[in-house]
Amino acid sequence: MRRSTLSVAFILLAGAMAFSQERTAPSTDVSQDRKDIRHDRKDVRKDRADRNADVNDARKDQKDINHDRRDLNKDRADRNQDQRDMNHDRRNLSKDRAEIAQDKQTGNTAELAKDRADARNDRKDLAKDRTERNKDQRDINHDRRDLNKNRADRHADLKDVRHNQRDIRHDKKDVRHDRRDLHRDRKGK
Repeated sequence: MRRSTLSVAFILLAGAMAFSQERTAPSTDVSQDRKDIRHDRKDVRKDRADRNADVNDARKDQKDINHDRRDLNKDRADRNQDQRDMNHDRRNLSKDRAEIAQDKQTGNTAELAKDRADARNDRKDLAKDRTERNKDQRDINHDRRDLNKNRADRHADLKDVRHNQRDIRHDKKDVRHDRRDLHRDRKGK
């Protein structure tokens, strides 16, 4: 046989012997087993409370996500409306410039002055629309950051919930083992 096969067989044999010795030697301390059971039950209650708190946090984070999503959609709609206003003002400005050029050619000074005033107003409107669009874009960026943060918080809370559920399972397993030990101790008396 190969040396590695023999070492694996020896390890398995040693493990089996240790396991069989552990199973045949019951614990003799009944009060310690009862204390362990009380401690494990306390751990289970604490883990359940932690899990419930994490579930509530995850629900709160989901509400925040939904709120941020609505805000983001509203801000996008506002930005799109501002962009439409800007496009409209650009068209008006182009139209006014064309009329100014035509009035210069024809020499119509009254119309030229009116067209220049209209162009000046359109430029002001365009600048105002740009400012509003930029503000809406900042709001969108802010809402995106909030949404991403809330998603990260919710994922962390859900991770905590899964961790607490795993702890509860382990604590329940410990309670079962302690009850078994207690039963063996009572039986051994």
